[in-house]
Amino acid sequence: MFTIPATHGIQKLPAANWLMAALFSIHYIYRAIISPLFLNPSMSPIHPFILVCALSFQVINGTCIGGYLAGYGPSTQEDWAGATIRIQLGLLIFFAGFIGNMYHDDELREIRRAAARNQKRKAEAPGQKGKEGKVDKVYEVPQNGLFRLVLYPHFFCEWIEWCGFWVIGGLACVPARTFVINEITTMTPRALSGKRWYIKRFGKEKIGSKRAVIPGLI
Repeated sequence: MFTIPATHGIQKLPAANWLMAALFSIHYIYRAIISPLFLNPSMSPIHPFILVCALSFQVINGTCIGGYLAGYGPSTQEDWAGATIRIQLGLLIFFAGFIGNMYHDDELREIRRAAARNQKRKAEAPGQKGKEGKVDKVYEVPQNGLFRLVLYPHFFCEWIEWCGFWVIGGLACVPARTFVINEITTMTPRALSGKRWYIKRFGKEKIGSKRAVIPGLI
C-alpha cells in the first residue's frame, strides 16, 4: 500500500482502504504475536506440513487482500460513495466477532492457567518442594459464553469477524469473500473432527446437545 499506488498513478488511497488494512493488521497482531507470545500459557506442537500449509495460505491471502487494497480494488473516494452505512455495519460485525473470538480464546486459556495454579499449589505444599515443572495437559469442556451451545465458538466468532470485513469491502470484494469461504471450508472439518474427539473423551452425555461450531446447525 506504500509502493503499488504510485505505479498506478494513485496519489492517495481512500481512507476505507486503510481502514480495512488496519482491521486485517489488528487481527493478525493479536493472532500471530500477542496471543502465542504473551497470552497462551503453553502451546501444543505443530506438524511441519501443517505449518507450511498455514504459512502458504497466509502469504497468498495477505497478498490478495493487500493488492486489492493497494490499488487493484477501489482506489478513489468515489469508489466508496454511499458506503458509509455498510462500513459502519461491517465494523460492528467485525468487532463483535473479534471480541467474541478473544473472549472464547481466553476461556480455553483459563483451563490451562487453572491447571498451572493447581500444580503450583501442589508443588509448594509441604513435602512437595522441587516437583514444580511443566504444566500437565488438562482437558475440560468449557461452559461459559457460546461454549454452552457449541464446542468451537472461537471458530464461529472468527467467521463473524471476517464476514464483517467482507461487508465493509462490499459483496464484490473478491479477496474478502474468498477469505470467508476458505475459513469456513477449512475450519468446519476441524470442528466436526474435534466434536468427535470430545465425545470420545468425555462421552455423549457430557457433550449433550452442543453443536460443533454453529449454534443449532452444525
